[in-house]
Amino acid sequence: MPVSPPYIGRFAPSPTGLLHIGSLLTAVASFLDARAHGGCWLLRMEDLDPPREMAGAASHILHTLAAFGLEWDGEVVYQSQRHALYRTALEALKNKDLLYPCYCSRKNVLAQSPRMGVDGPVYGGHCEGLGVFRQPETSKPPAWRVRVPAQYVGFHDAVVGNYGQQLAQEVGDFVLLRADGFWAYQLAVVVDDAAQGITHIVRGQDLLVSAPRQHYLQQCLGYPTPHYAHLPLLTNAQGQKWSKQTRATALNPQQAEALLRQVLAYLRLPEAPEVDKPADLLGWALPYWDLNRIPAAAINTEISDNRTPDV
Repeated sequence: MPVSPPYIGRFAPSPTGLLHIGSLLTAVASFLDARAHGGCWLLRMEDLDPPREMAGAASHILHTLAAFGLEWDGEVVYQSQRHALYRTALEALKNKDLLYPCYCSRKNVLAQSPRMGVDGPVYGGHCEGLGVFRQPETSKPPAWRVRVPAQYVGFHDAVVGNYGQQLAQEVGDFVLLRADGFWAYQLAVVVDDAAQGITHIVRGQDLLVSAPRQHYLQQCLGYPTPHYAHLPLLTNAQGQKWSKQTRATALNPQQAEALLRQVLAYLRLPEAPEVDKPADLLGWALPYWDLNRIPAAAINTEISDNRTPDV
């Protein structure tokens, strides 16, 4: 009888800003799910977009997690130190004739797109048939796109149920290496999850639309597909996801216990007794953790002033 691999989960913030209440929900849920299964909880810093990163955010994120009692296993992994892994994966896909260079600007893509998809304009395939001998005369480096199949790519999610997309119609051939030389999220996250042996991914539903693309890349590269659980988003009174764009305030470590209690309530855990420190609150929650209790629908925090809830 085959033996299941040990549970290995992860939390993968991007240092484009500080952690807020929505980030805490994801961190706590992924942490509890890993610990409830006797598994590891890894921390990965997704720092692949320097122009968008906030100075000092990576260090602040680490200190905030520690202040909230969220202790990770092993060393922190930084994507900015893993370019060789992404290059190897890109070359493997090139060798399978799954990639082609694309010289289209954003404006071109929008103009040539046959439709809008789940994550923006569906690429119309203008550069797909150029080939190496018909590249346009330009000194501009190309982006590299992966060809997608004209078929449904889906999976079962522990929170939202069955989910999938017709990639060719809803996404189109998508970029793995940008023209500016930065790696696309879709490739980096798939390579890192495989390299770290991630078996379970608990994250927000804002990333649900990316999952079929990642599942497809996993198939192309011969990687196993982790178990997915996409958590409901926390929204403000206007129904907007809490984020930097909606002015979500940074987590205050001085309010760690109160904020943790708030998040545990969103995750449908019973009210906890008094504790000495935040880590004790997480320890208390473990026996009550049940991913099946978590709703699929967004959770409106019913705060009318467009700020992170006061506690």
